[in-house]
Amino acid sequence: MHLTQSAVSQRIKQLELRLAQPLLILGQPPLPTEAGHRLLAHYRQVSQLESAVMADLLPDAPQKPLTVTIVTNADSLATWLIPALTPLLHSHPIELNLLIEDESRSLERLKRGEAFGAISLHAEPLPGCRCDVLGKMDYILVATPEFRHRYFAEGLSLAALQQAPAVAFDQRDDMHARYIERHFGLPPGDYPCHAVRSAEAFVAIARSGAAYCLIPKLMIETDLQSGRLIELHPQGRLIEPLYWHRWLLERGIHKDLSHRLIDYARQVLPPLDPGDTSMV
Repeated sequence: MHLTQSAVSQRIKQLELRLAQPLLILGQPPLPTEAGHRLLAHYRQVSQLESAVMADLLPDAPQKPLTVTIVTNADSLATWLIPALTPLLHSHPIELNLLIEDESRSLERLKRGEAFGAISLHAEPLPGCRCDVLGKMDYILVATPEFRHRYFAEGLSLAALQQAPAVAFDQRDDMHARYIERHFGLPPGDYPCHAVRSAEAFVAIARSGAAYCLIPKLMIETDLQSGRLIELHPQGRLIEPLYWHRWLLERGIHKDLSHRLIDYARQVLPPLDPGDTSMV
């Protein structure tokens, strides 16, 4: 920035005096306050809109790729999201920045201004944002036939579940834990559970027969048809509604991206029925 540290500190102090509230918590590293997060979110929105409009107003200028940041859950990324965005990546100079976050927590990153859009389980839009339904993701509990024979030959009893290894997406992913506790009354920590932060590796572990897990049906339809994986608890399917949240002030590429994402998702995801509920 070609500024001394004291000059930056003075500018921050002037901004805090103008807004009559602190914007930074001094520490290593310094962190924004709640007001600081709101100001950063506003700045990032303005910067994105400015970059988009300048590309339209200066068509003869060298086109620098526009960085577009969205928050997605790993399951959407592994199934339908990339095909939805591919035409846009071919037709526009874009640097896509995908932030992987659990769909129940993705709105926090949108609220902080880290992204212009987010895929979420929540239907209520944030202030300054709008929201559209995408469809639903059907999750089913699956394993290989050999795994079921080894651990669940007599059904999904509490004793069997306490011995059978499961797999979750990561340590923060509580979908599997909520599912097992709701349907079988078994609390987290009372059974073995691997943590694998990769959608592809997640499915690979199930296919290998090393664990059972909740997987989107969309991701394993071929495995189900071939019998490589089988459903363990058909009466306990989990339905998670998906919504697309983004800034209310969307223009140009951002607006085009939203339209493409919504249209494609509604083609490949089952529609959300009034009686569908998740475990949020």
